[in-house]
Amino acid sequence: MYLPDEILGAKVLITVKTYPQPSNKYDELVCTAGFFEGKWVRLYPVPFRALPYQDQYSKYHWVTVDLIRNHSDFRVESYKPKHGVDGIYVGEKIDTKKAWSERKAYVLNEVFTSMNELVELAHNEKRSLGVLKPSRIIKFVVERQEREWKKEWRDQLRQYNLFDLDENGEGKVRKVISKLPYKYSYVFFAEGDKTPRKLMIEDWEIGRLYWNCLTQCGGNEDEANRLVEQKYFEEFCSKKDLYFFMGTTKAHHFNDHPFIIVGVFYPPKLPVEQLPLFS
Repeated sequence: MYLPDEILGAKVLITVKTYPQPSNKYDELVCTAGFFEGKWVRLYPVPFRALPYQDQYSKYHWVTVDLIRNHSDFRVESYKPKHGVDGIYVGEKIDTKKAWSERKAYVLNEVFTSMNELVELAHNEKRSLGVLKPSRIIKFVVERQEREWKKEWRDQLRQYNLFDLDENGEGKVRKVISKLPYKYSYVFFAEGDKTPRKLMIEDWEIGRLYWNCLTQCGGNEDEANRLVEQKYFEEFCSKKDLYFFMGTTKAHHFNDHPFIIVGVFYPPKLPVEQLPLFS
């Protein structure tokens, strides 16, 4: 057994938050995932933006939650909060003010270098999450996509009363999160690959970066995307020790190519030790 069907008081280190998606049952859903006692767990469904502001955990927050297996999802890491959003308690965050070593101790406990090995585990053991160290990153791809949510999703969202509380505790209408008008992908090699792979990045962090860059650039989308590429390709690939958080989608889990990149992990590169000139 991967983990028990019920885990009370699970302390989970959140490392993955995907960009919000409309849902038929909720206003918006975010897939979050992280580590519990060295193993991956997925928390879904979580109507994240419906949480009170103080409970909206970010990546590398510890959260304590009673978990039960999500039997509507066959993937072994899939759980849901037993008591809904009211049962999620946010703890401390592992920051990087001193060093990345604490984050690395949890994240790099099991690292894959082969995509083929990950796919084999997905097909044979129904595992759906993992950390991949690519052997070579070729490029970062920016592509246009639909600028609005699907019509049926827009119609569904209009049925909800989306309210937040302002600083005075009074209700205010919450704007539905905007759909990203671009999709981002890495083209890379993993160990054993004869041809490069192209995988989409579906991460809240890259979506937030685009919107922040768009504001910074006065609405110039080309310039905003240039800044996104500058960070995710030029900076991450040259100055960082880059890893991918890989996740399958439920609908395509048993396909030949079931994974997407659900997040990135980018500790600084360790300095190369200077060898003495003469020994």
